[in-house]
Amino acid sequence: MSRTTLILLAAGGSAAMLAGAFGFQYIGGLPPCELCLWQRWPHAAAIVIGALALLARGVVLPLLGAAAALTTGALGVYHTGVERKWWPGPTSCTGSGDGLSGLSGSDLLNFDAAPKVVMCDQVAWQMLGLSMASWNALAAFAFALLWVLAARASLRH
Repeated sequence: MSRTTLILLAAGGSAAMLAGAFGFQYIGGLPPCELCLWQRWPHAAAIVIGALALLARGVVLPLLGAAAALTTGALGVYHTGVERKWWPGPTSCTGSGDGLSGLSGSDLLNFDAAPKVVMCDQVAWQMLGLSMASWNALAAFAFALLWVLAARASLRH
């Protein structure tokens, strides 16, 4: 495959993952947890890097794209471990936190105004036994491979 095709597949994959995440959020009614939001940023970076890599030659941008994909993949693995209780997650969105930090006494009495925290250690959706975080990790590692292949193709030209 050509460098351009590989970049389009990798960056397009990140765009599809973001579109899916927003679809689950706004159409499916599944608000993201804090770790889900963390996983979105590297996909956004990969899309921007992909656009730049289509305009500029060289190996640096595809390698940055691979780094972005590996970052969201690693976050997906971390999130999967939190969901499966393999390790603790951030106290701000797991059962290990008190959920009351930053609240005043009047906030505690006004239940409607209380923040709605989406728990990072709860699986909101799964397919074939894998959560969205797990699917994100698998897809991201595939995108990273595409980025590396694009970097290798850059060296040939």
